Amino acid sequence: MNDSSEIIRIASRGDGVTADGRHVPFAAPGDCLNPGGGLIHGPHHADPPCPHFQLCGGFQLQHLDEETLKTFVQDRIVHALVAQDIDLPEFMPVHISPPHSRRRVAVRSAWAGKQFQLGFSSEKSHRIVDLKQCDIMVPDLFSLLQPLRAFLAPRIGPKRNVEIKLALVDQGVDVLIENWAPEGLETHEAMTAFATANHLARLSTDDGYGPTTYWEPEPATVTLDGISVAYPPYGFLQATRDGEQALSLAVQEIVSEARLVADLFSGLGTFAFAVVQGRKLFAAEAERAALLSMKAAASKAGLSLFAEHRDLFRRPLTTAELNRFGAVILDPPRAGAREQVAELAKADVSKIAYVSCNPSSFARDAKTLISGGFRLQRIWPVGQFRWSTHVELAGEFPRQ
Repeated sequence: MNDSSEIIRIASRGDGVTADGRHVPFAAPGDCLNPGGGLIHGPHHADPPCPHFQLCGGFQLQHLDEETLKTFVQDRIVHALVAQDIDLPEFMPVHISPPHSRRRVAVRSAWAGKQFQLGFSSEKSHRIVDLKQCDIMVPDLFSLLQPLRAFLAPRIGPKRNVEIKLALVDQGVDVLIENWAPEGLETHEAMTAFATANHLARLSTDDGYGPTTYWEPEPATVTLDGISVAYPPYGFLQATRDGEQALSLAVQEIVSEARLVADLFSGLGTFAFAVVQGRKLFAAEAERAALLSMKAAASKAGLSLFAEHRDLFRRPLTTAELNRFGAVILDPPRAGAREQVAELAKADVSKIAYVSCNPSSFARDAKTLISGGFRLQRIWPVGQFRWSTHVELAGEFPRQ
C-alpha cells in the first residue's frame, strides 16, 4: 500500500481526500484505499449509529470519530481564512453538540407509490428518507414523527408534498405544517384531537399566505438567558441549546467591557439578552415578528434595550450611527453582512463580535474589517449541526 492511497483530510463537502488528491465518499483520515477500490478503515473511522447513513442528506460525517469531527470544524474555518489571505488567529476549543440535541428541524412528507413517507431529503435529491431512527433530534421531536404519519397520511393527496417544521419551546413542541390548508369540520376536529393527544405547544398551518394557528392553549415562548420571549411559528433559534450557550459565552467575553452595545441581525434576542444586563443595548432586526417579541420581552423585564425594525442589507447603520457604540454584535444570515461590514470598517468601534454560520462569507467580511483597521484576534468554532458539514463560529475583532 503506498502513501498516496491514504486519506489525509476531509474536504468541505465531507469526502475524504487522499494524498494524491482523489476524493473518496465516507472515508476518514487514516483510512486507505485497497487495490480493488474499497476502504481499509483506520483509527479515526467510527461506526455510524444511524441506519439511514449515506442516504439521509445533511449528516455526511457519522463515520468520523469525535477528534476528527472537531478537526473538520476548525479546518473549514482555517481554509476559508487562508483563501482570503488572512493571518490565522487564536482558536478556542471546538464545541461539538452531542447526539439527540437538535431542537429545531424541518421534515418533508409525501406519497411514494403506496407508501407514505416522512423524513429528511436525501443529499442532492428530492427523495425522502422515511425516518425510522434519528440520532440528531431531541427525543421530543422524533417521538412525534409516527403520530404525524398517522395524522397526515389520510389527509395528504398523492400529488402534494408537505413540509413539517418542528421546534422545541418552553411549553412543548411547536408544529407548523406548510403547503397544506385543512378543510372541513372533520379535519379541524382531528387537528384538535392530534394536538391534545400529543401535548403540543402549538399547531399551525401555512398554505402560502402566512401561518394560521389552530391550537395554542397558552402563548408559545422560548427562554433566552432567563427571559421568556414569545416565539413566532418556527421562528429562528440556534439549533441546539448547548450551541447557543457556547456562542453566547463567546459574545459575552468579547463585549465584556462595553457599556453601550449594538446587536445587529438580532432575531429574537439570543445575544441581546445574554449581554444586556448592566448595560444599554440597541437591537436591529428586519423580521418584524421576531423584533416585536424581543421588544415586548425586554420591556416586561425592565431591560435597557431599544429595538428598531430595520433591514440592514438595504439600510445598514451608518458610520456616524455606529460611532456611538463601544461594541457591536453581528449575527447575519449565511450571505454575511457585506453592506453593514463596509460601514463598520470605517467606524470608531472598539470591539466586534461576529457570529457566523458560513465560514466563507465570514472570511470575506473579516478581510473588509481588517482592511479598515480591525484585527481578527480569536475564533470560537462551534459544530451545532453534528455530523454535517455546516459550521458556525464566533469571531473577535478588536480595533487596532
